[in-house]
Amino acid sequence: MAAVTPESSAHYHFPPAAAYRLNRCLFALKSDDAFRARYVADPDGAMRALGLDEADQAALRGGDRDDLVARGAHPYLVFMADLRLRMDRGTTTFEYF
Repeated sequence: MAAVTPESSAHYHFPPAAAYRLNRCLFALKSDDAFRARYVADPDGAMRALGLDEADQAALRGGDRDDLVARGAHPYLVFMADLRLRMDRGTTTFEYF
């Protein structure tokens, strides 16, 4: 059996430091109701307030999971931020148990 190394196709790769602001924004979308409300009302302003560059802003606006992960976004944060936004916008069904 081959050893798993950081260069191999491991299941998870730790986000690079360069993606900190993108992941910080995704975390805020997932966890911070006030920030999420600001983002829904003014996405560009909310992203600028966190210092996201134009490329990260475009990727986040596009909402493409693979593009965001390729930019260093944590896959869990991408999923949860999208879910919370869809819940707030009423564009998904979600069952509470």
